[in-house]
Amino acid sequence: MNPVLFASGGLCWKNTQSDRSAGSNQEFLRRFGFTGLVFFFLLTGITGPVAAQSQQPETVTVSQAVQEAVEKNLNLMAERYNLSIADARIVTARLRPNPVLSLYGDLQDLAGTGFNAQNAAGPPEYGIRTDFIWERGDKRRYRIETAQQAKEVARMQLPNAVRALALDVQGAFIDVALAKENLKLAEDNLAAFNKIVRVSAERVRAGDLAAVELTRTELAELQFNNAVIQTEARLRIAKQRLQLLMGRVAPSESFEVAGEMRRETLPFQLAELQQQAIARRPDYLAMQREQARSQAEIRLQLAQRKVDYTVGAEYRRQQGLAGKGNSLGFFFSVPLPIFDRNQGEIDRTRQEQSQIEARAHALEAEIRNEIAAAWRQYETARTLLARIEDGMLLKAWRVLETMEFSYCSGEASLVEFLDAQRAFNDTTQSYNEARAEYARSLYLIDAAVGNGL
Repeated sequence: MNPVLFASGGLCWKNTQSDRSAGSNQEFLRRFGFTGLVFFFLLTGITGPVAAQSQQPETVTVSQAVQEAVEKNLNLMAERYNLSIADARIVTARLRPNPVLSLYGDLQDLAGTGFNAQNAAGPPEYGIRTDFIWERGDKRRYRIETAQQAKEVARMQLPNAVRALALDVQGAFIDVALAKENLKLAEDNLAAFNKIVRVSAERVRAGDLAAVELTRTELAELQFNNAVIQTEARLRIAKQRLQLLMGRVAPSESFEVAGEMRRETLPFQLAELQQQAIARRPDYLAMQREQARSQAEIRLQLAQRKVDYTVGAEYRRQQGLAGKGNSLGFFFSVPLPIFDRNQGEIDRTRQEQSQIEARAHALEAEIRNEIAAAWRQYETARTLLARIEDGMLLKAWRVLETMEFSYCSGEASLVEFLDAQRAFNDTTQSYNEARAEYARSLYLIDAAVGNGL
């Protein structure tokens, strides 16, 4: 093998694989003839597509990942039950109090003494009675209003959970994309050092390089190989986390992501984003609904202060010595609000209203601060990315290219070449991380503002 150089300065090798392939084909024809060659091509033509189809990776984009997570994420599925629970509470609020049915038998001769004129006992009585509660103060209407407002709170909390889940999925997607870029960098470094080892071996055989330098080169190659193994593990872990967020209980090994990291420039300024967040954020809208629910509960507790009436009717049957008789009775009862006038619950709901108002102000300030922090992250990532792209990448590549040529020519030491390789790796990895950070800042701003919900 003879070393040659790409026009870009990278090492490559004249591989004699084509010669060996030609020789093997001739040997195959000599042994099996034309029939064997036809059979070989038919076999590879049949099994090749089947094997490729069985190992074809499943590729998803970031939008597909978010959509699948919204549909299948286990935590979000549990969150959706809050709406069903709120509907059940509305059904309960609409129910009216049940009437009470009473059956009784009184003055029964269970001791066996008998009822007669001498003891003047009895006569036995049998009766049936029904009591109804007459609710006052529009309690039922306020119960329904409170339950409906609670459902509105739950309805706004669901898109807030979707917002948080989408941000997690997008961040996990970027982690996978970043791990893929880092793995590609590690594999490229390993491939380059494989060539360097071969160059060093040729130079040792030619007497142009000490054997210890070859050993040092092989050690560096092992280090790059370890970096590939570690990066592959990080990529596998990132894929598993993304699939778990997507609701996949059993992660697939053939899972892949597709699509470039976001790079667009935002057309808004910080003040505009803060205004949009106050108008769109589902957690802030849920807090507003919580205020309405609290006001409805205050009205309900004020209505509970009014006492309810109990109205009843009774049919009574008497069977005595003097004869038999039927009678009707009517009843009315009302509790006396001397001690309990529901003053504790009224005060509690009013204090909760003040607490919710304070929380609403705190949430608004938190949202504005969150937008400002996301904006600073976006500006920093954009500046850093521009600086790396404008000059650092090209300079690092030129230095590496020059040192690679110098090392292969015997004009530079291995230490100098390794320093150039590390500088290039650090710059490229910083570039990948800057791209990922820029994409994260865009997704963070979208989530902080409440866009796409």
